[in-house]
Amino acid sequence: MIKEIVKNLNLSSTLRINEISKDLEAQGKDVFKFGFGQSPFKVPDEVVLELKNNADKNYYLPMQGLPELREAIAKHISIKKNYNYSAENILIGPGTKELMFLLNILFDGDVLLPVPSWVSYEPQAILGRNKIHWLQTNREKNWFPTADDIEKIVSKNKNKNYLLFLNSPNNPSGQICNNLEEISIIVKKYNILVLSDEIYSELSFEDNYKSIANLCPEKTIISNGLSKWCGAGGWRLGHFIIPNELKKLRNSMKVLASETFTSVSAPIQHAAVAAYEKDMSKYVNSSRNILKNVGEYVYNNLQSNKVLISKPQGGFYLMPEFLDKKYKSSEEMCTDLLNNTGVALLPGSDFGFSKNKMIARLSFTDFNGKEFMENFQSDKNIKVEDIEKFAPKIIEGTKRLKVWAESS
Repeated sequence: MIKEIVKNLNLSSTLRINEISKDLEAQGKDVFKFGFGQSPFKVPDEVVLELKNNADKNYYLPMQGLPELREAIAKHISIKKNYNYSAENILIGPGTKELMFLLNILFDGDVLLPVPSWVSYEPQAILGRNKIHWLQTNREKNWFPTADDIEKIVSKNKNKNYLLFLNSPNNPSGQICNNLEEISIIVKKYNILVLSDEIYSELSFEDNYKSIANLCPEKTIISNGLSKWCGAGGWRLGHFIIPNELKKLRNSMKVLASETFTSVSAPIQHAAVAAYEKDMSKYVNSSRNILKNVGEYVYNNLQSNKVLISKPQGGFYLMPEFLDKKYKSSEEMCTDLLNNTGVALLPGSDFGFSKNKMIARLSFTDFNGKEFMENFQSDKNIKVEDIEKFAPKIIEGTKRLKVWAESS
């Protein structure tokens, strides 16, 4: 009674590790939750207040989203991208994950996924019955594909439609794509559709964030939402920005949305207007300041001749590779690590790496973000002793991980 295509899929590994960690904590065990990537910060007070003020909104909103919210997002992104988007380009969904799933359902073609890729890209493509091509990457290129990598695949069959996923800053590597210009040339040459997953873009550690949409906006769907930069993962509000050149695709997305989630919660949409209209720079810059310093602390203390790791450039993540560790798979390695140290990581195989590559994803968000932010604003210098005070589990978890990594 269950379709074969579903039988072969497992629970999302990010959600699974979160539940495993909570179960272990409920048993009284010390767990360092470096596996689940969730913003440690609280939703800004002014946005929470708007939610309270709009709790009585009990009606169905337009399927495409609250007009005021779509207008606010369009103005916000038009300034960021220096491109004229309108409210009609915006589609509001219950998290970007659902919108990506609908895109996979309607898209007729092959999907291009860099290694590594977020855990849900592949299963959603499978459910959409789209063939997947993995693009191999390396540390020297920030774990992003080159133009040649992409062209080698698409040039074999130029009559096919291709959908390329780009996620920068990246989950799981924490790196930023710095070869967008060469990629954009191939995108235009072969008429490739791009899904630019920019959910961590506001948390880039350097200013002047660059997007593939700045170079080929007519080919690019931008995916973003409240979950990462606004601490509102549980609110489940995301959006797609679909350019006028992709109007037919946008209309098909609206059809699927109308037959699945109908519309997103009215109180949350009304509250989200404030997140895009009010000046959130202080909140965002404080978040970036804290995450950058905590991430660099973990990086500085883990890098060694036993651990290959790149300095984080944005978001919540590091992607260590453990040398001289002999396991059958990265999953086995992470299970052993959790059982012996209490440190929860996700195996690299969940993100497209071969099972015998001892790579894992580390999320450095296991701390009280509200308390940390109350003491450190965007312009305040953060020292190691501050991290020790406000992020003690990061300190202890990193210490345990380092000892484990260096043990023979």
